[in-house]
Formats: sequence, C-alpha cells, structure tokens
Amino acid sequence: MLKKVKFFLITIFILLISTYSFAKNDILFIDIEYIYFNSNAGKIVNEKVQSQTKKINDEFSGYNEIIKEQRGKLINQKNILSQEELQKKSIDLEKKIKEFNKIISNKNKKLNKYKNETKIEFTKKLSKVVAEYASNNSIEMIIKKDNVLIGKKELDVTKLVLDIFDKNIKSIEPN
Repeated sequence: MLKKVKFFLITIFILLISTYSFAKNDILFIDIEYIYFNSNAGKIVNEKVQSQTKKINDEFSGYNEIIKEQRGKLINQKNILSQEELQKKSIDLEKKIKEFNKIISNKNKKLNKYKNETKIEFTKKLSKVVAEYASNNSIEMIIKKDNVLIGKKELDVTKLVLDIFDKNIKSIEPN
C-alpha cells in the first residue's frame, strides 16, 4: 500500500513539473489603434485626413460667411424690394444653401470613404505582419488589446509589432 502511494505521488509530481516546464506564453495581445496612429505609414494617413478635414471645415466656414452676408443683404433690402422680388431672392438663397450643403456632404463622404479604405488596407497589412511574427515566434494566438480585461505587460507585443510594421510597410494606400 505504501509503495502504491509513493508511486502515485511521484507520478503526480512528475506530471506537474513536466506540465509547468512546457507552459509558455502562447497568447499575446497588441493595441491595433496604437499601431495605426503611431506607425510611420499611419501617421502619414492621419496627417492627410486631418489636413482634408481642416480644408473642409475652412470651406464650410467660408460658405457660412457667404450665406450670412447674403442673408444680411436680403434682410436689409426687405423694405426696398417688392414681395415677389424678395421671395425670388429668398428662394435663390435657399438653393445656394442646399448646393453648399451638398458640396460639403460629398466632400465628407469622400473623406470617410478614404478613411475606411485606408483602415481596411492597414488592417490587411497589419494582419500579414502579425501572422508572420506569430509564425516566427511560435505564438498560437495574438488578440486585440481591446478584448483583454487584465493582462501582464510582458504579454503586450504592440511595440515589437510596431517596429516590424514600420520596417516592412512604408505607406498605406487604398485600392
């Protein structure tokens, strides 16, 4: 009986040691947004988006100034113009407002389309880099940092992947 207990304890001890020795970090995580905003290619895209956004906002402000000026003129001419003439100018002003809004809306749609397409292209390129990194380092799984509730900082390979991404990817252009 004592021999069986010793054998059982030794077997469990060996299994625990061997299981512990084979355990390693096969699951890591990365912060995709950090890579997008801090990679060289991502910075170029973000600068382009910001400049286009500023350009659209400036253009919108210019349109608003033109509309305010024309409204002011129309209000000042209210007592001078006939009712028909005032209504005609009012309708023309509304048409201009709709036209300006349509122009701004189209520019915003183009900008959003560009942002979405570059984000998709970025994701494709990052996926290739991450897959290659995982393959080269025998990593079973790399998950997004957003999906991690708690994790050791040692398991975060964002900066390593960012370095590899910067070395391999120089620009991001949508198809």
